[in-house]
Amino acid sequence: MKDIETRNDIEFLMRDFYSKLLTDPAINYIFTDVAKIDLESHLPHLTDFWEQSVLYKGSYRKNVLQIHQDLNNKVTFTDLHFEVWLRHFNDSIDNNFSGPNAERMKTRALSVASVMKIKIYN
Repeated sequence: MKDIETRNDIEFLMRDFYSKLLTDPAINYIFTDVAKIDLESHLPHLTDFWEQSVLYKGSYRKNVLQIHQDLNNKVTFTDLHFEVWLRHFNDSIDNNFSGPNAERMKTRALSVASVMKIKIYN
């Protein structure tokens, strides 16, 4: 398997990841009923965030924490939500990519989830 090397790799990964999230009843309602995301319009933002986080390219400037705190005000996130999110994220990476960037992305995802839990629960 190849490593995550391009924006297209990240977009592919996000599509795979969201296909898992949107079909998992433990978490899909947050995206479909609460956030009401349109994946096609949301995908460039997701790709921007991860491209900057992993490949150090781009200029993502949104406040990811605030976006999720606002969403948490509508539906309370639980430990299960974070566990499911992280499991699908890691599975999507492990099923499609291998290498230093893939490992970096999994580490960053764990960091993002951990910080969000701390900030949202306090």
